[in-house]
Amino acid sequence: MSLHILMFCLFSAIIIVFSVMSVLSRRILRAAVYLLFVLIATSGLYFILDYHFLAGVQLTIYAGGIVVLIIFSILLTSHISYKFEKPNKWVFLAALFIAISGSAITIWSILNFEFKAATNPTIPSDVRTIGLQLVESGTNGYALPFEVISLLLLAAMIGSIIIAKKEEKI
Repeated sequence: MSLHILMFCLFSAIIIVFSVMSVLSRRILRAAVYLLFVLIATSGLYFILDYHFLAGVQLTIYAGGIVVLIIFSILLTSHISYKFEKPNKWVFLAALFIAISGSAITIWSILNFEFKAATNPTIPSDVRTIGLQLVESGTNGYALPFEVISLLLLAAMIGSIIIAKKEEKI
């Protein structure tokens, strides 16, 4: 077994285990930390695939940005020990059915899709080309994705504040 396969299996196992732990954890701060491990392992997969730019974006935007915003929001709203209630039986069964159905559809789609090698010419990856693409919004431009990421960060901050907001008892 080569080192690449071993690292792929390790990162995949980390992603699966911590994803399940993040979803099943009833403590909000622990779920955010588990999400951090999932995002870091995902960037590890990108490094294995030699997508260094995407791995760097994964680390800075998602692991470094969104998770830090979520954790700060939890800490600033004094809900560090907040614990979600157990879902009732019907919600749990519905979620389990949806998860199994979604997994089955995804696996079926992957197994039945005929993957073909790309025939597109490669784009040069020197610093000047990447710099020009960062400010373009047309083909191979990154200006629009960066704007979308800024909206994603804003939505993550607002969502984490709403989740972590203190409930006032009447």
